[in-house]
Amino acid sequence: MRKILIMAFAACIGLAGAAPPAGAGLLSATGTVIAILADDLFVGEAEGHLSGAGTLAIHSQKNPGLTCLGQFTSSAALGGSGQMLCSDGTTATFHFQRLSVLRGYGVGSFSRGAMSFAYGLTADEAGPYLKLPEGKKLKSNGTELNLVDL
Repeated sequence: MRKILIMAFAACIGLAGAAPPAGAGLLSATGTVIAILADDLFVGEAEGHLSGAGTLAIHSQKNPGLTCLGQFTSSAALGGSGQMLCSDGTTATFHFQRLSVLRGYGVGSFSRGAMSFAYGLTADEAGPYLKLPEGKKLKSNGTELNLVDL
């Protein structure tokens, strides 16, 4: 029994010493968000917590001053839902499905139109889940993602 307690104590010390990713808490994870809101490309990050709650922060690629902040809740069985408020006063409600604990996709209703998004996916992986504006495609130059003509 004593040996088991010593091993458990050592495991706890090892876990306590592990540093979480920058900006994330011990029981949380962050991931990239790619979203199309009313034919505009937004990018940013979402942070999800073990409890299923989380936050997101995205900004327009066309107008970086246009930012949106939101909150969501999720579960493995039901997926998730949330709300978002943008700096220009527009709002969105959305729901999403998990592909894994750190990856997924969703749709929503934005006050200026439709919304589609993917999180934890590369631009290529996100493509099938996004409703891109007609005649446009996603293109990455390695540091920035843009909507470009086909």
